[in-house]
Amino acid sequence: MPGSTVRKRNSSRIVGAVALAAGASLVLAACGSTKDTGASGGGGGDGSGKVGVVLPLLTSPFWQSYNDYVPRMAKSEGVDAMKTVNSNSDPSQQITDINNQLNQGVEGLVVAPLDSAAIEAGLDQAERKGVPVVAVDVAPDKGKVAMVVRANNVAYGEKACQYLGEHITSGKVVQIMGDLASVNGRDRSEAFRACVKKNFPKLKVLEIPAKWESDTAASKLDTLLNANPDIKGIYMQAGGVYLAPTLQTLKSKGMLKKAGQPGHITIVSNDGIPQEFDAIRKGEIDATVSQPADAYAKYGMYYIKAAMQGKSFEPGPTDHDSTIVKLPSGILEDQLPAPLVTKDNVDDPKLWGNAVK
Repeated sequence: MPGSTVRKRNSSRIVGAVALAAGASLVLAACGSTKDTGASGGGGGDGSGKVGVVLPLLTSPFWQSYNDYVPRMAKSEGVDAMKTVNSNSDPSQQITDINNQLNQGVEGLVVAPLDSAAIEAGLDQAERKGVPVVAVDVAPDKGKVAMVVRANNVAYGEKACQYLGEHITSGKVVQIMGDLASVNGRDRSEAFRACVKKNFPKLKVLEIPAKWESDTAASKLDTLLNANPDIKGIYMQAGGVYLAPTLQTLKSKGMLKKAGQPGHITIVSNDGIPQEFDAIRKGEIDATVSQPADAYAKYGMYYIKAAMQGKSFEPGPTDHDSTIVKLPSGILEDQLPAPLVTKDNVDDPKLWGNAVK
């Protein structure tokens, strides 16, 4: 999930690349020493010690839910997590937050980066102090992390494309994009665009760069609809920040028609928050991709404890229905499953959006 206003900052470059340890594929392998594997083992190698948790923002229901899951998952994984810190959508503040956590003597960090490039400065500081980092939701462009815990964001864009393409034969569709300074925004935008071009050439894609900002999404959608009242579909890359302004804008123009009614605009979202599920039940939107806030918290804690113990992983399937892949940067990423939710499965109790209060 994304953040809000993201301002890019120049950041220092980390010298060297992430060293990957050899070990049995698919299995968490204990390393002979942290020096040999390139891993930083905090807390004396037993996984103990304080862990700092840095959030990107708390203005989105998605991140509010993740924040609520963190202490519960930390307890279940046996991690001594400190109170979360909110970087309030500011990449430079996030670097300051990381440095403050390091100065408090944390043995590990779980960070949800706001900017894929700017986060490198914080990762550099952590590496200098021998503190392992797990990145959640957003992969850094460069820098050293023990693992990225993230769903396949390319699949987000592709699933949205497939759903719209199967329900709209031709016409204009809009994708309300995230910030392209984030790999999430880039992956979703490029995947959606490429999928439409390849599979549904009769669809015309119009784009709104909204930087994960509610106000920006609302104002630009309003302008776009004035010029294009014949829009047939919308892809929102983040329901947590785009759902309310999108529905409000459509309603103000008399364009919010329920599914099955003439003039209904087919809408697909990303996040899997309860508000999206309610909108699906009401027929206001048609589908969303459930981004696993609960699993982000759980496996963020799982992997930081492993890193503090000096353990490592290799690419391949996991025992929790995901796949670890090696990114072009050399970083490992556990790509967690993110199912498409429609009226057919919106009441599934296994979806985290149905479990939050």
